Amino acid sequence: MRVAQDAPIPLQATFDCASGNMLALVGPSGAGKTTLLRMIAGLSTPVDGQIECAGQTWLDTTQQRNVAVRDRRIGFVFQQYALFPHLTAQQNVEQSCRHLRGADRRQRAQHWLGKVNLAGLEARRPDQLSGGQQQRVGLARALAREPNILLLDEPFSAVDRATRDRLYQELAQLRRELSIPVVLVTHDLDEAIVLSDQLCMLSQGVTLQSGPVTEVTNRPSSVLVARLVGIKNVFRATVLENTADGGALIEWRGNRLEVQLHNNFKPGQLVHWCIPQSHLILHRRGRPSRGERENPVTGRVADMLPLGDSVLLSIQVGRPDRPPVFLSVPLHAAQRNEIAVGVTVSFSLLAQSIHLMKPDRLGRSRR
Repeated sequence: MRVAQDAPIPLQATFDCASGNMLALVGPSGAGKTTLLRMIAGLSTPVDGQIECAGQTWLDTTQQRNVAVRDRRIGFVFQQYALFPHLTAQQNVEQSCRHLRGADRRQRAQHWLGKVNLAGLEARRPDQLSGGQQQRVGLARALAREPNILLLDEPFSAVDRATRDRLYQELAQLRRELSIPVVLVTHDLDEAIVLSDQLCMLSQGVTLQSGPVTEVTNRPSSVLVARLVGIKNVFRATVLENTADGGALIEWRGNRLEVQLHNNFKPGQLVHWCIPQSHLILHRRGRPSRGERENPVTGRVADMLPLGDSVLLSIQVGRPDRPPVFLSVPLHAAQRNEIAVGVTVSFSLLAQSIHLMKPDRLGRSRR
């Protein structure tokens, strides 16, 4: 998919999703996520763009081709279910396969209601179903069309956490049987990571980065993407030299850090670098590590935030006016090492987990 326009909603977005994969469109409110979903469905048309699915061209503005909604064979699951209130669950699902004969239509509706664990509830109307059950009816209705693509528009935002977790598991199981692309719109990064194979990070209608989940979350293309995927540890450094094995050495707050991969930055170049807080290793008290590629660093604990079975440490490295390093450790490890505010600790920044990025205007003050 590729779409571009300046108005009414500015867009400059592109992404691909293979059959059998789920791609999550992730970004803040107003990023254009739902608009892109509507364009795939044919409910909105971009000024410029191309959309292909299942070997068919649904939209090509250069060729003035725009396939009608009814001919695109899409399954759409809406945030607020959009069920017919006067119809039963069975009848709601049957609405999506009215091209079939009566007996075949009933059989297909029962099949998909069974697939989403609603067997025995076919005769209930929406007001007799829970929110999670209504969402399952919406999913069954979408899949009963035998679509070429499944579109999910924040489908779990209206249900409670426990129900959401059950729906996650059911969708993951159902996806194993589907051989179509699935595109999910969500503002919840954790949800996207749990459910999806790929992420497309959006901001103000622009695709910032698209790729496999681990690639986007661990190796963001920019400081903005790093922020959007929740990486707290984003700093600036200077490249000192490139190493023979394809890595680099950088200088950061008086420390020489080894980087395993560095995207061909030149010596003397200013860069941003990031590392997920889960990729930092706290040393045992009195036993600092000096192993190869472990980049041992020392700092003072400035703050501690308990998070259930773990503790988020804010560690001051270097001058006190500079942003802290965030490190998450198990609660028992913090207690065993007598970690407290004001205590000096050592930790490692693993070379294979440090990711270098080109500098940009966001994060200039983070040295």
